[in-house]
Amino acid sequence: MNGVLPDSALRRLIAEGAITAAAPITPDQIQPASLDLRLGATAWRLRASFLAGRGRSVAERLADFEMHRMDLSGGAVLEKGCVYLVPLQERLALPQGVEAVANAKSSTGRLDLLTRLVTDDGTEFDRLPPGYDGPLYAEICPRSFSVLVRPGMRLNQLRLRRGQAMLDDPALAALHGAQPLVDGEPLIDAGLGFSVDLRPASGDLVGYRARPHSGVIDLDRIGGYLARDFWDELRTDEGRLILDPGAFYILVSRESVTIPPGYAAEMSPYLAMVGEFRVHYAGFFDPGFGHGPGGAGARGVLEVRCHEAPFALEHGQVVGRLVYERMAAPPDRLYGAGIASNYQGQGLKLSKQFRQA
Repeated sequence: MNGVLPDSALRRLIAEGAITAAAPITPDQIQPASLDLRLGATAWRLRASFLAGRGRSVAERLADFEMHRMDLSGGAVLEKGCVYLVPLQERLALPQGVEAVANAKSSTGRLDLLTRLVTDDGTEFDRLPPGYDGPLYAEICPRSFSVLVRPGMRLNQLRLRRGQAMLDDPALAALHGAQPLVDGEPLIDAGLGFSVDLRPASGDLVGYRARPHSGVIDLDRIGGYLARDFWDELRTDEGRLILDPGAFYILVSRESVTIPPGYAAEMSPYLAMVGEFRVHYAGFFDPGFGHGPGGAGARGVLEVRCHEAPFALEHGQVVGRLVYERMAAPPDRLYGAGIASNYQGQGLKLSKQFRQA
């Protein structure tokens, strides 16, 4: 059946050798509709980001761009503003008819840690054609904070699909009618639109802005850092926020969204013509996100970067959309059900490395 492959299908592909790895793939890498990818033991500092290009391998292009090689086995710092390439432990030999798409994990995006999948024969990031057979690499560019990484860390994830899976607008409207996807009236236009919340129900905290000269973040230190050392709180009672060029923000959607068990979703940027900003790569939403007792939904955290000019962002302004896809089959486990899901039921929330006090 066409659709996004669930956890049971991923386990079957692993057993059949379509997904292999230098070290055995662990059960907790397998999410309801995606597979976490692990860093290998080596990184190359690059002078520029690159794609291999049709008919060429990443390994043969590396000589054109590498500056020096780093051993990650004892831990190594990836510095803010630099570009790195890290071979991943996993390798693919996809069946014909099965394609793949990658995206950063939630905590990766919330740290403004640009992470993209690079492959042999690649002409675009994060996309693998049906039948791809070859190694996987992560291009990593820390944009707000320098980070300490080690082999085995999981910065991005892979979603596999067979055939056409995306819901068009009539199908999305029908799904909302049967299983409400959002509180209130939906904005459906090439996906489910969502807007920014700058008038919180309680208090005046509307978001966070990354501080420009902070320390190194060890990605394994969960709750290990005081938020105030890395983030400025943003407060307003005007329903407006002026974004500074080059700054990185964590905001939250006004809507609470739900991903029903038979579906998955991906956050996509809104049209660039909206303004001088874009919602960053916020990744995949697994089946069951926001789906729980009472069907209350969960709000989406927005990773926002302003471009060339200061921009006034208004409460309720549409900033992005969720593109829904059918699952080929329901997953064995839903997001937040017996698995380590750090952001189920979330509101405005920083990545898991930070604590408030």
